[in-house]
Amino acid sequence: MKKIIFSTLCAMIFLTSWIRVNAQKDIYEIRLYKLKSTSQIDITDNFLKNAYIPALHRLGIKNIGVFKPLSNDTAEFKKIVVIVPYISLDVWHRTKANIEIDSIYKAIGKPFLDADTSHLPFVRVESSLLEAFPDQPKLIPTSLKSNPDAIYELRSYESPTKNLHLIKVDMFNAGGEVKLFKRLDFQAVFYADVLSGSHMPNLVYMVVFASAAVREEKWKAFGSSDKWKTISTDPVYRNDISVNHIDSWLMQRTVYSDL
Repeated sequence: MKKIIFSTLCAMIFLTSWIRVNAQKDIYEIRLYKLKSTSQIDITDNFLKNAYIPALHRLGIKNIGVFKPLSNDTAEFKKIVVIVPYISLDVWHRTKANIEIDSIYKAIGKPFLDADTSHLPFVRVESSLLEAFPDQPKLIPTSLKSNPDAIYELRSYESPTKNLHLIKVDMFNAGGEVKLFKRLDFQAVFYADVLSGSHMPNLVYMVVFASAAVREEKWKAFGSSDKWKTISTDPVYRNDISVNHIDSWLMQRTVYSDL
């Protein structure tokens, strides 16, 4: 009887692990619009709000985030960050094709899509594709959307080699870093591995805080937690060298953002 119970337990553990690893993971596209002037910000805002986001909604894409860094006022290049979740690479590919034959999108977006070269709507657009981590395979919308003081923090961790990057990704998942964020009540929208982008190898994630003061408190609690001290000093994860550059963008949502 004990052998049967043990065998059943092992089978359940295996099945749970298999489901976790093989669960359908979201694909995210992050678009970064680089802008030089207030005029370009207005044109891009109008395009995203009235043409691009509605077209994605018509194609069944929901929970699209549009954000502006808090540093926009002082930066040489202004930025608008768009995050679009897809349930698979195939859906991303089909959406990319279908939006180009959407007559409403093309008509409303014409001033942006076919702008006069003397009045360009942006300086450059960068796009990255990411795959969600197994410990959070789906995007989770924040409950802080209606809070005008909410801070959205987008973080990118770059690694010096591919193998060290894989170790850092494993640290988030098997190592328990994602679980620690959950335990400390960080509102994580997503965690993802970058499949294609300009800063590879790297991972990107987004967490949301009720205010700048709450953000400071949360990160202080994270850094002083026993779990983080254990993970970060574990020789398996080589935390001292697995990341050699970190970018952190503090942002606020636009009024037309789904997130």
